[in-house]
Amino acid sequence: QVELEESGGGSVQSGGSLRLSCQTSGYSYNNYCMAWFRQVPGKKREGVGAVDSTRNTRYANNMAGRGTISFDNAKKMLYLQMNNLQPEDTGMYYCGASLGYCSSSWSSEYKIGLYSWGKGTAVTVSS
Repeated sequence: QVELEESGGGSVQSGGSLRLSCQTSGYSYNNYCMAWFRQVPGKKREGVGAVDSTRNTRYANNMAGRGTISFDNAKKMLYLQMNNLQPEDTGMYYCGASLGYCSSSWSSEYKIGLYSWGKGTAVTVSS
């Protein structure tokens, strides 16, 4: 059984940084795509970044140049380092895991339906 548990969210001021963590377990680590998504009430869940078992990374425009996603195989931990945070980055951040490599459609609505999800960690950025 796949289990994902996020942590590291909090409140920061504009320009600050946060590192989110996601402890994973019960997953096949030979062929996977691990990703971070975020969501605010009333809006669709949107991708932030993804990394797969080949260490290939993909980023959405919303975090390009400000975020770094990584996966520690030994700890089975997924990370998202976010810098220069802005109020529009406020939301609930979710860790997702799916079989297969992260394709160019990793954040599509179709792929979103294939991920297993954690319960999320809240990020609030004040101006």
